[in-house]
Amino acid sequence: MAYHFLEHTADEKFAAEGKTLEETFSFAAQAFKEAVCGKITVLEQETKPVEIKGDNLENLLYKFLEEFIFLLDSEDFLFSQVKDLKIDKEKFILTANITGDKGENYKFTNDVKAVTYNEMFVKFNKEKNIWECQAVLDV
Repeated sequence: MAYHFLEHTADEKFAAEGKTLEETFSFAAQAFKEAVCGKITVLEQETKPVEIKGDNLENLLYKFLEEFIFLLDSEDFLFSQVKDLKIDKEKFILTANITGDKGENYKFTNDVKAVTYNEMFVKFNKEKNIWECQAVLDV
């Protein structure tokens, strides 16, 4: 289980899958990080707790990925890992600890401006018995 990038005319598009919804969101976060700064290692110098509430699973994924843009833009915080990720699928609440470092210490490959709802989905694939998601990032 992991993530991979898909063909898109102008933006970054990826799909992620995992055995659990939490694993799938974690892989989506890693895909986001790779879209921003490639496959470099970001140090775990600081930890930030996050709690995100969505209206549905797609909105929760959108807000989760958008949190990384917010932290980078407002606090120059580039995340390294998502830890202790928990998702309440009934209330659409995500909690996690995000580790990372100052963005100024790294080179960026893309300026991710926004997460889009274009072609976004989060679903459970009953045939494969896995969770899947897809997102497009505006770069």
